[in-house]
Amino acid sequence: MYAAERVGPSGRVLGIDLDDHEVTLPAHAEIRVLDAFAVDPEMLGGPFDVVISDMAPKTSGQRHADQYRSYELFMRALELATSVLEPEAHFVGKIFQGQEFEDARNAVREAFGKVRVIRPKATRDESYEVFLVGLGRRDVTA
Repeated sequence: MYAAERVGPSGRVLGIDLDDHEVTLPAHAEIRVLDAFAVDPEMLGGPFDVVISDMAPKTSGQRHADQYRSYELFMRALELATSVLEPEAHFVGKIFQGQEFEDARNAVREAFGKVRVIRPKATRDESYEVFLVGLGRRDVTA
């Protein structure tokens, strides 16, 4: 799932998922059924203050393949985020740690002033899932 939130006065929350949801959302929130690889950033609206990506591939049991598919999803979320975020805005994206992890972290470093790696306490010990956090999107027009 890819979610973008406007934290400012509108408090607008936008979620994107491949599947339809049957949940009741507050008036300021919506979930659109879209493929993150097919969506045009202009369709999303914005600009946004925070983009959160909780996308993960359907796992196959082949660790390296799953890690690479996670990397591809993460990089697409980062690409969309940098297209719709305000300067100084923030990004959080889930990724499975693997061979491409440092490439992903470096891509976040290029777009944001600070980078953090977060492993939630609730994550199982055997899991290789972490979140890369980019704080303070760099102003690309400067």
